[in-house]
Amino acid sequence: MDDHLGRRRFLNWFLGTSVGALFVSIAYPVVRYLSPPEVPESTTRQVEAGMVNDPEYLDKNFKIIRFGQDPVIVLRLSETDVRAFSAVCTHLQCIVTYRKDRQLIWCYCHNGVYDLTGKNIAGPPPRPLTPFKVNVASGSSSKPGTIVVSKT
Repeated sequence: MDDHLGRRRFLNWFLGTSVGALFVSIAYPVVRYLSPPEVPESTTRQVEAGMVNDPEYLDKNFKIIRFGQDPVIVLRLSETDVRAFSAVCTHLQCIVTYRKDRQLIWCYCHNGVYDLTGKNIAGPPPRPLTPFKVNVASGSSSKPGTIVVSKT
């Protein structure tokens, strides 16, 4: 009889720990997914985006650069008119591109359209693109003609 209680106690313990382990193995990934790790904010305040006469600007009139972790689209509309916006569409976070033929910023995912000030003018995007400040260096600390993008 004592042997029977010992086995029953062992089986109860074994089943209880198995159920507990199963619960933990399911709950842990769910909890980790719902609380993603903190990513520190980038300390980058400005980024050089190349020269005004860079072949990429001359051919396509735009270039996508990295500003910390964020992509930024830099538009060269003329020798003196250079603009920069977040390159992430405000609809579903696709990367936007510049349509030289239509003179607008376009998101290919769902045909979102922005004008050259970053304002959403067609398609599903709910908000305008975030603007960045652009300076073309005239020679002080950078080489003349260097495009410098910074947060506004």
